[in-house]
Amino acid sequence: MKHHIEHRAAPDPAIIKELDHLHPVLARVLAARGIRGREELEHGFGAMLKPEALLGLDEAIDWLARTIRNHGKILIVGDFDADGATSSALAMRALKAMGARHVDYIVPNRFEFGYGLTPEIVEHAIRIKGRPDLIITVDNGIASCEGVATAREHGVPVIVTDHHLPGDRLPEAAAIVNPNQPGDTFPSKSLAGVGVIFYVMCALRTRLRNDGWFEEIGLGAPNMAAYLDLVALGTVADLVPLDHNNRILVAQGIARIREGRCCPGIDALFRVAGREIGRIVSTDLGFVAGPRLNAAGRIEDMSLGIECLLTNDAAQAMGIAQRLDEINKERRGIEQDMQVQAEHILADMSDDTHAPGLALFHPEWHQGVIGILAARVKERTHRPVIAFAPSGVDGEIKGSARSIPGLHIRDTLDLISNRHPGLILRFGGHAMAAGLTMFVDDFERFQAIFSETVGATVSEDDLRGVIISDGALAPHELTLSLADALRGAVPWGQALPEPLFDGEFVILDRRVVGQKHLKLRVQHSEGSAPIDAIAFNTDIEDCPSPGGRARLAFHLDVNFFRGQQSLQLRVVQIGNPDP
Repeated sequence: MKHHIEHRAAPDPAIIKELDHLHPVLARVLAARGIRGREELEHGFGAMLKPEALLGLDEAIDWLARTIRNHGKILIVGDFDADGATSSALAMRALKAMGARHVDYIVPNRFEFGYGLTPEIVEHAIRIKGRPDLIITVDNGIASCEGVATAREHGVPVIVTDHHLPGDRLPEAAAIVNPNQPGDTFPSKSLAGVGVIFYVMCALRTRLRNDGWFEEIGLGAPNMAAYLDLVALGTVADLVPLDHNNRILVAQGIARIREGRCCPGIDALFRVAGREIGRIVSTDLGFVAGPRLNAAGRIEDMSLGIECLLTNDAAQAMGIAQRLDEINKERRGIEQDMQVQAEHILADMSDDTHAPGLALFHPEWHQGVIGILAARVKERTHRPVIAFAPSGVDGEIKGSARSIPGLHIRDTLDLISNRHPGLILRFGGHAMAAGLTMFVDDFERFQAIFSETVGATVSEDDLRGVIISDGALAPHELTLSLADALRGAVPWGQALPEPLFDGEFVILDRRVVGQKHLKLRVQHSEGSAPIDAIAFNTDIEDCPSPGGRARLAFHLDVNFFRGQQSLQLRVVQIGNPDP
């Protein structure tokens, strides 16, 4: 599906003037994204929000400090995605560095226990780990009312640290730290799970230092900046909005990774992908390290990913990273097969493919990959998509939803659940992604209700595929120096998208590389220098023959090859030239 290209509104000239220390194109791009002045580009620790406004923080620190002092057993319950893995690893590393003698973790296997602190995972954890004195959830727990109740029945208090939106009922935990819970005044509501646990650990370190704990045990207080590599990876991989506070956390983490001051596991994840850590940017966290880490939770068990982030042995980290890379390749193969099956389903739906919301199910789909599949179908159709697969429980299916701007998918599921009691067994998530469980016999009914509900919420314009461009670049602006300035200016990501431009070019040459990508040589206008370009996952039929013209939507990028740097356009769409 070719997307319509629209240009961003011209930013206020007064704001651009505030950014006049930058390249004019970069100043225009940042102003168009809501950056209002130099202070918002300050990524030093001094500009980071303080933790005190987090509701429930004092109670959580009381429990943690008391348990550490009493040499109690602390069990971390994580989640099976990159945010959950980095959160678990950060909590493990920080607690041990603060003198916790007995700290362990467990991450639910999504195929056996599902998501979060369920009653089953509590019973399982106690059975295999022994009864802990304190459970702390990371990147989950805000919806785990039954699981927290089960832990209390066993006499185990629970600290919930999470960032997901709460439901109507909160768990009766010993403490809840979640910037999105009712009554919380923390200014940023966009922390990832790893950001929340980072703040909790920072506050714990301060409490223990003020209480003289580190002097008592002869241990130096840990430098919390040492964990920002994990914070950066989890934050970018979880696609939370990169507001100013998150940009500080990510920028500081990236700086440490580039300097080689990261855990061996993160270094190994980039090395197995053939990337030099000295050059990484935020998009590399999301598209290189994140998928390899996520693959463990999607196909096997996220414990493998967590162990990669926990080991201090470089050789062991490389071995685990190589296994994660193999699992990720396996995931890609499964995903490709599922995409073919999805195409057949969409073809059979005929006119229904124009429905406002799409719900797809196949009995052979892998539940660990349906989220990626939903995202791919959403990109192609520009509609909210829920992909379902068998859950492993007789008669139940699990769905993974991906939404479009204009539709809050968790609120949509909440609306359906309230209007049709019993249709959805369980659900949770946030604006752009969610998960749910239902009976397979109810799928067709849900399919119709979902499409109808989406149709009543969104407009035709919302369902039109649109590429938002920062406009055209003049020939003298198509330079390596500008590409380099754009690349490293800020951490680009959710809510602060990477600069994207469009313009007409003459196709000088085209060839297929890597079986499914197009390598191009293009020219902006007569007399201008030829430029290399790459269009990933693009058929050669989608590109005019040499000598033809095309309207390209592209990122201005830097290509690193054999120690040399060159300008490259990273093309996201090849369209027809304007008439």
